[in-house]
Amino acid sequence: MVSIEHIWLIVIAVAVAVLAGYVISLIIELKKTVRAVNEVLKSTEGSLKSTLDELQLTLRSVRSISDDINEVTTDVKTLSGSVRDVGQNIRHVSDLVDETASLTAVKVSGLKAGLKAGFMVILSNLFSKKGGE
Repeated sequence: MVSIEHIWLIVIAVAVAVLAGYVISLIIELKKTVRAVNEVLKSTEGSLKSTLDELQLTLRSVRSISDDINEVTTDVKTLSGSVRDVGQNIRHVSDLVDETASLTAVKVSGLKAGLKAGFMVILSNLFSKKGGE
């Protein structure tokens, strides 16, 4: 006859064997997972290296474009300063032309008044001499 103690030992042995089988399969799956993670890491490392190289090239290009924009901005500032100076010079010339036009108008009007007065005096003298003779 088999005693209860033997039955318990058999049950415990079976449980330990099942547990050992489960742990062994778990270890095998864990090894597969570690290998897959290592492969992914190697692949990612290679991809990251090329991506970082591309990123460095892109950053250099952006820096070059930024430098070019700074140069263009400086040129535009210089050009706008020159345009402002030309505008001020045109304003000065316009003011001088206005002053000259005003002075000329005054002189022409004075000349016109002088000529008119002179003709009036000449005409007056011509008619007064005829009448006095």
